[in-house]
Amino acid sequence: MNKREYMLGNVAIARGIVEGAVDVVSGYPGTPSSEIIGTLSSMKERDFYVEWSVNEKVALEVAAGASMAGARSVVTMKHVGLNVAADPLMTLAYMGVKGGMIIIVADDPACHSSQNEQDSRRYSVFSMIPCLDPATPQQAKDMIPYAFELSEKFEIPVIFRSTTRVSHGKSDIELGEIQEKNREIHFEKNPDRWVMVPKNARVRHPHLLAIQPEIQKELESSPWNELCLKEGAKIGVIASGVASIYAEEALEKLGVEASLLKIGTYPIPETMVKEILSSTEKVLVIEELEPIVEDMCKVIAYDADIPAKILGKADGLVTRLGELNVHLCEKAIADAFGIDADLECPEPTSLELPIRPPAMCPGCSHRGVFHAMKKVFGKDAIFPSDIGCYTLGIQHGTVDTTLCMGASITVASGIYNAGEKRPICCTIGDSTFFHTGINGLLNAVYNKSNITVLILDNRITAMTGHQENPGMGKTATGDPTVEIDFELLCRGLGAEFVETVDAYDMRAVEDVLQRAKDYEGVSVVIPKRECVISARRAGTRFKPYTVVEENCIGCRKCLSFGCPAIEFDLESGKAKINATCSGCGLCVEICPVGAIVEVQK
Repeated sequence: MNKREYMLGNVAIARGIVEGAVDVVSGYPGTPSSEIIGTLSSMKERDFYVEWSVNEKVALEVAAGASMAGARSVVTMKHVGLNVAADPLMTLAYMGVKGGMIIIVADDPACHSSQNEQDSRRYSVFSMIPCLDPATPQQAKDMIPYAFELSEKFEIPVIFRSTTRVSHGKSDIELGEIQEKNREIHFEKNPDRWVMVPKNARVRHPHLLAIQPEIQKELESSPWNELCLKEGAKIGVIASGVASIYAEEALEKLGVEASLLKIGTYPIPETMVKEILSSTEKVLVIEELEPIVEDMCKVIAYDADIPAKILGKADGLVTRLGELNVHLCEKAIADAFGIDADLECPEPTSLELPIRPPAMCPGCSHRGVFHAMKKVFGKDAIFPSDIGCYTLGIQHGTVDTTLCMGASITVASGIYNAGEKRPICCTIGDSTFFHTGINGLLNAVYNKSNITVLILDNRITAMTGHQENPGMGKTATGDPTVEIDFELLCRGLGAEFVETVDAYDMRAVEDVLQRAKDYEGVSVVIPKRECVISARRAGTRFKPYTVVEENCIGCRKCLSFGCPAIEFDLESGKAKINATCSGCGLCVEICPVGAIVEVQK
């Protein structure tokens, strides 16, 4: 009997990567995908290479290069990261691969930690690259070795599309055997294959089209699609990915006799679709986000002249928004087939819970910088921002725009170039600057923007779970490497006003921001201070602070600073500091009467 372990979905995916005998793994952190490389890089014994790349495009190209040399490779990212990697993705479909290559993309229905909830299956259709869509963590683990084999059989990368509930769900996982490596790593020169000039692309495109029927046939016979035809049933449900689990449970709860097709691959299994459509009068398609399966089923029915009515998102029965669940599937099935069911709705709780929006940690260095920004630039200034912990500056009035990774500097330039006369101060994190901010800064300098750029250097990629980046001097596996100097990098890009300042030194931050504001052209300020969580993990401790009650005048200025460690006692009319204080001392400079002091033993 195989061994079983209780695992997070992403850890199970990492296990599948190991079982598939991977050689090279690259990626960029992004929730809900980050734990995959985090798991692989923390392994004490491994026979593969793993890295955090500077962005998803770079990561995909690293994996592609490894595959060209015959290695099995994996690249990981979240759904919006595939937008960044779309350029090489589309051409790689033409070029193909040698060693098995898997592109793991974690979608985020309901935008739990993302700026949109796009559906990565669209990229599979667009690029004609096959896609696997697991329903459970166990299936996700088992699909990975298969994906390597599929990729090598057709010499094409395979998209592996997880979702938040699969990546962050937990279950018992039955482990498989780890495959042995017996392949030769050798890059064979073949310009007709690897050099995508127009004459070669014109040859490779027909090849990509030609292998589609064979890929579809292969996936049709795979274990990832499952058809259960109920004898005499006139209704059916087609469901994909994690939604197939919800749909199956919903049918059981309703006690409905219906045929069920569970889909886990793209292209979808056309023969199975025809079977369920031919044996029923009505079919409901249940899938999260976009009506991809639904639209494909309608095309199949039309081409095969099958009269079954296909229902789904186009009829308003299944939402295109957010995540599905068993209750939503029950309602969709009942409404689609006219079933009179007493659906059990979750009882609303009578307990009133306080609103707890996301907040920066007590002692976060960004908080003091935001305070100084408002003081120096004024509330009427324009504050474009970026993707990271500092996006939470929206609660402090220092985030006016957030578009995508690296867009703070370029959006700031666009606002300036449009003729805006107010001061413009944008914020971007250290890892995000490495990701796509460098080009933006170069563009701003080259095109003579008059903006201030703050690179908030907290010495880590914090919001996605504290991953390494090029500014830290160590790799994903903890090996020492060159530490990129922000000042030298920015000066190399042509910026002349570049200064680093301690983010905990409020007066120094205000001074450099004032000079940056007065500077004509692109000014770069680098507030630097290690993330408070990283510092605590490393053993750094500061003395906490307390409020001297008799000195406090109850002005609430410290409360407006927004630190979770600062509270206000309505009975006494005095501020208090709770046990979460990290000892950063920033609140000391906020208090107008000096009522906040270090705790003395």
